[in-house]
Amino acid sequence: KEANEVFKQLEAKYPKNPDYKVRWGRMMLDHAQPTDAQDLFGEALEIKKDHAGALLGLALVAAENFEARAGDLATRALESDPKLVEAQELLARIALEDNDNPKATEEARKALAMDPNSQEGKAILATIDLLADKKETVWDPHTAKGYETIGHFFVMNRRYEEGIQYYRKAIELDPQLYSARSQLGVNLMRLGQNEEAYKQLEICFNNDFQDAATRNSLKLMDSYKNFVTFTTPTTILKLHKKEAELLRPYFQSEMERAMATYEKKYKLKLAKPVQVEVYPDHEDFAVRTLGMPGLGALGVTFGYAVAMDSPSGRKPGTFHWASTLWHEMSHVYTLTATGHRVPRWFTEGLAVHEETAISPDWGDRLSPDVIGAIKNKKLLPVAELDRGFIHPTAPAQVIVSYFQAGRICDYINEKFGWDTLLAMLHDFGAGEETSAVVRKELKIEPEEFDKRFLAYIEADTKNSVDHFDEWKKSLKSLVEKSAAKDWDGVIKEGTAIRDMYPDYVEEHSVYETLAAAYLAKGDKPAAIAELLLYEKIGGREPESLKLLSKTLQEAGRNAEAADALNRLNFIYPMDAAAHRSLGGLWLVQGNVKGAIREYAAVV
Repeated sequence: KEANEVFKQLEAKYPKNPDYKVRWGRMMLDHAQPTDAQDLFGEALEIKKDHAGALLGLALVAAENFEARAGDLATRALESDPKLVEAQELLARIALEDNDNPKATEEARKALAMDPNSQEGKAILATIDLLADKKETVWDPHTAKGYETIGHFFVMNRRYEEGIQYYRKAIELDPQLYSARSQLGVNLMRLGQNEEAYKQLEICFNNDFQDAATRNSLKLMDSYKNFVTFTTPTTILKLHKKEAELLRPYFQSEMERAMATYEKKYKLKLAKPVQVEVYPDHEDFAVRTLGMPGLGALGVTFGYAVAMDSPSGRKPGTFHWASTLWHEMSHVYTLTATGHRVPRWFTEGLAVHEETAISPDWGDRLSPDVIGAIKNKKLLPVAELDRGFIHPTAPAQVIVSYFQAGRICDYINEKFGWDTLLAMLHDFGAGEETSAVVRKELKIEPEEFDKRFLAYIEADTKNSVDHFDEWKKSLKSLVEKSAAKDWDGVIKEGTAIRDMYPDYVEEHSVYETLAAAYLAKGDKPAAIAELLLYEKIGGREPESLKLLSKTLQEAGRNAEAADALNRLNFIYPMDAAAHRSLGGLWLVQGNVKGAIREYAAVV
């Protein structure tokens, strides 16, 4: 605080000195004020447009958020000052975050050529050795900041236990390195070691290290008193008191079903219970994922612990909680099977594959972002796919990378079989890299694999990609006709464009618009046909699924009516009327156990 006052005086006296602004910005960055830091670096660049320190400062801010531009900014800083070792170190760090070991080694060696004592350069080279399970490394930095860097990379590679050990080494050497102490606390919390986590984070907070992760993690642990824990010999389920009794039967049965399925598929029996935490407040869940790159913002897995949003924390119809749970539970198996050595793209790819393997209408549909990426040839080579998760060039690239990784696993499963995917998983567990694993198990070069996969995906999505622009234009006019109640116009236009992009089940989907038009004209069988298609493709809007159930019931098709409402349980189980209807339908069909569960949900 005193330094801050001095900087204010300096700036008032020398408003045109960019060095003072940069130094002040670096202090802000060290004390978890990235926005203020960014503003100061920007002001310095207004005074001197190629100020190396200011460019480096902006690169460091971008790197903290895993932004793709961090590398470009660091390169520009180096062009401005070729001796700026910190910028060189940052390039090494970014390459290693992308799992590009050869490039990371090259950049780290350049940093050591500039400064033989570069602790970050040594830490990067040490990390490469240690992640490859070498017991010793000649590059051991023997410094607190160096061990903090190694801890960062172990956590990024989801090797949390080992990451924690390196953070401990860092604070043994420098008890005042609060950035490392905070990360120690956050990762202890991730693994459920809350008592020590709280202690470590409190030390940071009381010493004025109050970044978002520290502050929010302490707040989150204070809220744990509002949660109830249910345990069985193989599961631990933590739910918020206000919804625990309602959600428990649904989550418990899906956890058990997923574990029984995965135990067979992955040929793996877990050594300890899996813990699932379900947060009704999305901000609480977000705290669990702070500082993690490229995560889908619905669920996250830390070894045997899964944290995810509750269906009540999202707008009804926008979130399929069961699909997310199966996705995250698959990570528990792939991480365990490989000792947390599986690359991000492969564990995410298998998890996305598992969503639709359990039920074709689960998982995410082909989105406009993905269509754009296929159309504009923006899919990444398999050997570089991790980059799409860790340093995306735009938020949409993360979505595209999830899709691509999932479809790569679908493709391998289809063409080479499930055993090949399992063999790849075990290769990754043995520390092999993507290119080597592709050569070994698929018997082709990675470039040839990319070519074949692209041909497969382009053929599979051709209809939607080719018709997308035409469909988009027509959808606008369809929505206008629907608003004007021009039902004949809706039916004519809707039937013409529906199959151009059949995966689209979001707002104003053609299926729902057509169903409304048919019902307005009294044609119930045609409305049912559209809503059944909507359900089968993966439509999630609760009102549409309830409408389908009601219309089917009126047509005497009770089993299908019950099925539509049961699907809603996996999407939004907070609807008492839907539970009451399903209970009644199941009771009539003799499913007494199911009816009891549904009436219990109403209560």
